[in-house]
Amino acid sequence: MLDAKILVIDDNKSVLSALEILLQFEYKTVETISNPNQISSFPDLTDFDIVLLDMNFSAGVNSGNEGLFWLREILKKAPQISIVMMTAYGAIDLAVKALKEGAADFILKPWNNDKLLATVKSAYELRKSKKEFNRLKQKEHNLKQHINQNKNYIIGDSKALSSVLSLVGKVAKTDVNVLVTGENGTGKELIARELHKLSPRNNEVFISVDMGSISENLFESELFGHTKGSFTDAKEDRAGKFEAANGGTLFLDEIGNLSLQTQAKLLSAIQNRTIVPVGSNKPIPVDIRLVCATNVNLDKMVSEGLFREDLLYRINTIRVQAPPLRERGEDVLVLADFYLKKFTSKYGKQGQRINQAAQEKLMSYNWPGNVRELLHAIERAVILSEGSVLKPEDFLLGVNSSISVDSGPETLEEMNMLMITNALNQNNGNYSAAAEQLGISRQTLYNRLKKIGK
Repeated sequence: MLDAKILVIDDNKSVLSALEILLQFEYKTVETISNPNQISSFPDLTDFDIVLLDMNFSAGVNSGNEGLFWLREILKKAPQISIVMMTAYGAIDLAVKALKEGAADFILKPWNNDKLLATVKSAYELRKSKKEFNRLKQKEHNLKQHINQNKNYIIGDSKALSSVLSLVGKVAKTDVNVLVTGENGTGKELIARELHKLSPRNNEVFISVDMGSISENLFESELFGHTKGSFTDAKEDRAGKFEAANGGTLFLDEIGNLSLQTQAKLLSAIQNRTIVPVGSNKPIPVDIRLVCATNVNLDKMVSEGLFREDLLYRINTIRVQAPPLRERGEDVLVLADFYLKKFTSKYGKQGQRINQAAQEKLMSYNWPGNVRELLHAIERAVILSEGSVLKPEDFLLGVNSSISVDSGPETLEEMNMLMITNALNQNNGNYSAAAEQLGISRQTLYNRLKKIGK
């Protein structure tokens, strides 16, 4: 017996009795009503899986319009329900019209029991498919929301930053390719996410790819996908980043790290807006908004023959320059206050503040590592300081800075090790999460661990 609810609507009580007897051995719940006006009193109509609906209810009326009316009314209240129309032989044309209006199928009167059961079973399978489709759509929607959740956001109101955000606001409404340039740690990915958030694609997914962490032999598989058996470890079909970003935004970070060979493959995908998975010969069209980023001078690389000029033209319709922190004035203090609140809460040290002298030190520093360096400086100070007031000596700035023996690591390498270890511990050994917390790529994290022999 199937765990399903069926509602039968017919003004002929003999028909209701016959169907109830026939269906009760196949389905868990079978309810009947003789007057379709009772439909409006069903508060839980969406709980039903199938409705068997007669097409005529008034005596002497055989137009079928009543059935079509109630078909529409039921679908308004429960659009995912499967409705099977019941009609006489002479009204097959009406039944076909009902199918066009949204009915799942129709049954001819008088019916053959086996055919009727088969029709109802098919309607039930259709209902299950609709429910599964809706479940997957909701899951996809929730996943996109989760992926697009951006806990970091652009902070500051300096003239340099405001100018960039103004440009981003104008460009976001279009679908043109954007190249975000700037030094390491200036927040290029945040700018890319802002472009996505302000675009018509903001309800779709934002996919970020660190091009510097993809080895050349896995480039096509990572970006374009692969088919099962296309290489040794290809145990199943897998969609690449282009296909995953379909309908949304694809962000290619550190694009200047690509070899000339991979640049050619990328150019082809961007030009044609199609990709071919490894092991396949079937092109797959993709609809993406492309945003790229780099911290190197691509124009210089073109002149040196290290970067394809035609690829640069493709990705560089609009160029957005992320301003370095040293050009953002008092944004330094705004950011410092933001990260102070974040880390004092994280490490249970609420109430800490930065004194005037320390603020002046932060303002006078050049910040070669930009916002990322400021973030780490604040976190380091919060972790190591034992007082409620952060003083200039709590902020270790520059590569020559060191910590006294009493307060912690003595060298920058030791400090890097401490921060990496802390990040890995806080994220239960999850390298991707630790790398995100540290503001570096997963590959960079691996490289640093390798360098210090871990």
